[in-house]
Amino acid sequence: MHRQIVTTLMPGFLGTTLPEWLAERLRDGLGAVCIFGQNIASATQLRELTAAIREANPLAVIAIDEEGGDVTRLHYSSGSPYPGNAILGRLNDLSYTEEVGRMVGWELRKTGCTLTFAPDVDINSNADNPVIGVRSFGTDPERVAAHSAAWVRGLQGTGIAASPKHFPGHGDTALDSHLALPIVDVSLEMLRERELLPFRAAIEAGSKTIMTSHILLPQIDAVNPTTFSRQILGGLLRAELGFDGVIVSDALDMIGASGERGIPAAAAAALAAGCDLLCIGTENTAEQLDAIEAAVRAAVDDGVLSKDRLADAAQRVRQFAAETTQDFESIPITEYAQLIDEPCFDTSRVIDSFDLSINAHTWLAAAHPAFSVVRLETVNNIAVGDAPWGPCAEVAAHPTSPLGMFWNAQPTVTVTEGESTELVLAARMPVVVIGKANHRYPFAREIIDRLRAEGRQVLVIDMGWPADDRAYADIATFGASRLVGRALLERLAR
Repeated sequence: MHRQIVTTLMPGFLGTTLPEWLAERLRDGLGAVCIFGQNIASATQLRELTAAIREANPLAVIAIDEEGGDVTRLHYSSGSPYPGNAILGRLNDLSYTEEVGRMVGWELRKTGCTLTFAPDVDINSNADNPVIGVRSFGTDPERVAAHSAAWVRGLQGTGIAASPKHFPGHGDTALDSHLALPIVDVSLEMLRERELLPFRAAIEAGSKTIMTSHILLPQIDAVNPTTFSRQILGGLLRAELGFDGVIVSDALDMIGASGERGIPAAAAAALAAGCDLLCIGTENTAEQLDAIEAAVRAAVDDGVLSKDRLADAAQRVRQFAAETTQDFESIPITEYAQLIDEPCFDTSRVIDSFDLSINAHTWLAAAHPAFSVVRLETVNNIAVGDAPWGPCAEVAAHPTSPLGMFWNAQPTVTVTEGESTELVLAARMPVVVIGKANHRYPFAREIIDRLRAEGRQVLVIDMGWPADDRAYADIATFGASRLVGRALLERLAR
């Protein structure tokens, strides 16, 4: 039983080298490890880390949360060079989306990772969603489904496994499951017409895993969030959608999963409900894994978790790991992918995806050579973390480039929530206000309203998911990656 339990566990860890406690568990059969931004110092270091993991357990699943956009781990220190899902959905070029997924895959192949928790296939039907937003391909179910399938095809064509998330859909929420338990009070019929379409498309495209969400759907299971619901995982995902791959839990250290029951009990409940591979968290320890194993063993002894269900979960993980190893051996990395350090995408396509108001067209037509910048610094959701974003990410990477010098020449003030809104700005200069999801933050709305009331020439840029009425988004970029930051600078500098 011990070997079966540890096969289903996927912890994170602290540091940039493999800790001995984790190496020991890998040698003992631990099934997987999850890499986060804090574990990565460089491409060379990451390759050495994954090699150490594979040396300890050649069949270990090496997972990473690389979405190719605002949520990045490979480029956590510099910002992502990818456009992100919302922009791909707006461009609506399926071949381009497939190419982006393929480029993410080749980058991951070179690192030694085998699984990425992507794409995000949630339909962002709520503009106030605090955790999905630009991670989504959009609001139209059919379009999101088509791009989800394309991204999966591109990625898995490189030998990297996909994990579409967050089943059965985290888009219609106003809460972040990292911090609370969101409730999506929709009918099964609505789920079938909307949320389930992208998952069905991703499964038909051959996705090897699916990641669950920690959300409660009371009209389907009034008691158990998805990760712990046999009705949703067994009934919807397995029986109705026909998914036969590995079901991966979202991180069990999230409040929506373990806020009341604790991580060990959450692990046992997730396995009993139908999860096969358990994402434990980001900073796990040997003691935590001991407690989780003890809780799972106790659940088996008490009859809460059947021996057959545990054996099934472990077998699915082992088979998946073997298939991924075979893919690595049979799919060579292309010469082009071997030669490039990071992918390069045409910024003109990104610019074409921007949504501009009449005021934006007027402001840009005036070709302001100088302006003041008000940078609205809001707290990132945990999925995004502290990765650099927008123009600042691009300028930090290339400070002496023409775009870097252009941006650095503009006087800038950064304002965070709770600070004084008294702004130190050059008199009578035009103003660029830049933030993410501006409409969601009272302090941001207050600053923008005040500047507009002064009659100044104001250009408001939203690099998140804007409100439907675009009241606080003269330019909506639908993404804040480093690539999008470069595209925005090019548009401003014309």
